[in-house]
Amino acid sequence: MSPTAPIAVSCGEPAGIGLEVIEKAWQTLRHDLSFFVIADPAHLPSTVPIQLIGAADQATDLMPNALPVLAQPFDAPRSPGVAAPENADAVIQSIARGVDLAKSGAASAICTLPIHKKALKDGANFAYPGHTEYLAHLGGVDRVVMMLASDQLRVVPTTIHIPLADVPGALTPALLRDTIRITAQGLRDQFGITAPRIAVAGLNPHAGEGGAMGFEDTEVITPVLQELRAEGYDLTGPLPADTMFHASARVRYDVAICAYHDQALIPIKTLDFDRGVNVTLGLPFIRTSPDHGTAFDIAGQGIANPSSTIEALRLAWRMAQSA
Repeated sequence: MSPTAPIAVSCGEPAGIGLEVIEKAWQTLRHDLSFFVIADPAHLPSTVPIQLIGAADQATDLMPNALPVLAQPFDAPRSPGVAAPENADAVIQSIARGVDLAKSGAASAICTLPIHKKALKDGANFAYPGHTEYLAHLGGVDRVVMMLASDQLRVVPTTIHIPLADVPGALTPALLRDTIRITAQGLRDQFGITAPRIAVAGLNPHAGEGGAMGFEDTEVITPVLQELRAEGYDLTGPLPADTMFHASARVRYDVAICAYHDQALIPIKTLDFDRGVNVTLGLPFIRTSPDHGTAFDIAGQGIANPSSTIEALRLAWRMAQSA
């Protein structure tokens, strides 16, 4: 894969803010990197010049002067703030086309704009909980890892979108082991970190305090870390989560692996709310995404903040250079 190949951007839910922020991102990035959006040209707000392309490799030359668009037909017009289920098939096809281009090397990565899962289920019986699971299916892999990344912090939640009461049972040695291995491989292959330093948070307060506040830290997490250290992984933990994220602690690791969703996402969103990027590790291609949703409440108003999309494209470009 050539690191100079453009990034494919799937359009996401056209009724959301995705197409608005991609036009703003083009204004900021048009001289720095190359991307194209797979979308219905009629859905674009057209606050910037656009240029239709017939192939991914045409995007690079056009990028400085117009937003390159690989046309994807949709059945219904864009109505900001109101998802049209009849557009669901085309939203899914935009993702699949981007993945195909990334897998073939015609695109260096895919950056996915936010989808609306209910509209996809209503309009196309979408069988996946979200983007990540569908991308894993397209990539032919069973398990992937969600990383949230910014210039200040990288975090990985081991368990993700499940009730907090279900976390202790879901946090199995096999899941934690796979999460650490996939994360380390991703940092090596896509971030250029040859010997990643990984900090692992405990599940319970004070990492269980020797069993006084729960057994999972000593009976589930610690044995996995001991096993993987013996294989050569640079691991610290289990660590008390309340002392892992201040500035002097963060310089000691390249990624923090956390037990559950909020343990990972609260610190990164506190430190860098507008510039966090969602990265999927474990896929046979590079995938990034802005760390926000469709934001129907502000769609069509031109006020959406493009910072996360800009950072998602910048990170995808850097990852392509390291791959």
